Amino acid sequence: MPEIHLGVHTIRSHGVTVARMHVHDWLILGLLVVLDIILNLIEPFHRYVGEGMMTDLRYPLKDNTVPFWAVPIIGILLPFAFILIYYFIRRDVFDLHQAILGLLFSILITAVITDAIKDGVGRPRPDFFWRCFPDGKAVFEQVTRNVMCTGDKSVIKEGHKSFPSGHTSCSFAGLGFLAWYLSGKIRVFDHGGHVAKLCIVLLPILAASLVGISRVDDYWHHWQDVFAGGLIGMTVASFCYLQFFPPPYDIDGWGPHAYFRMLADSRNDIHSATTNTNTLNVQQSELGSEYMRPQHIVEISGVNTADSSPMLDALESGRRF
Repeated sequence: MPEIHLGVHTIRSHGVTVARMHVHDWLILGLLVVLDIILNLIEPFHRYVGEGMMTDLRYPLKDNTVPFWAVPIIGILLPFAFILIYYFIRRDVFDLHQAILGLLFSILITAVITDAIKDGVGRPRPDFFWRCFPDGKAVFEQVTRNVMCTGDKSVIKEGHKSFPSGHTSCSFAGLGFLAWYLSGKIRVFDHGGHVAKLCIVLLPILAASLVGISRVDDYWHHWQDVFAGGLIGMTVASFCYLQFFPPPYDIDGWGPHAYFRMLADSRNDIHSATTNTNTLNVQQSELGSEYMRPQHIVEISGVNTADSSPMLDALESGRRF
């Protein structure tokens, strides 16, 4: 279906109505935020780290190439900027609302899944040795030879959250959703064979991949952590996008489901109003016919009586004679 413009649906005119339709979704988002905060406060599982395992965990403790505060900018604000630009072009609050809702669900569901797995697995980071022993002097239990960390508790706690990569999963959740969104808006799969469109869609995926690579380069994650994080983020982004939008290869892939539902409801209302009007007109016509019929009969009766009066007079005259 080609793009249809039935008036303008702005935040001011339809924003409250659209938000009320998804009030429960917004409540679920709030619950996801609370749940993710709780998961970050929980102490992760401290798995056994023996003396012999420290060989692969002695990578240097480095700063983040992509800092923690940059992840919301990459995963949320950047996709939001593209969504907002499209809103100012089309002025469609249905698209704006559904895109923001899908993006936030993608980020928050991914964050909850990632942090829950982090707490449950408790895999040590590649730089765990220096987190555990900042002075370089290793201390182990006499019997089990498990580590006895002497470093800062918050640093050690973070050292048990290697699998999966949160930077990578959240980057793929946000930028993966943006890739889906752009593919629908520029009609990548319109059978036109424009590879340039495909390159535009792959740019967000490339950016998310570079974020994941930086986590391995900084020795904050093993490659398996990054791979799992990217898989989680992209999978959740795909489900969340398809929950609110048709697939990009669909003929209606440029708009959200809610927009086409609104169009269908508008057509049904117009059809019902037209049907009711036609029915009313038919009923009025029938009433008019019923009202005119006795009048017509009276007129006919009056004419017949007037025509037959001379004949009756003649008969009466004959009788008199």
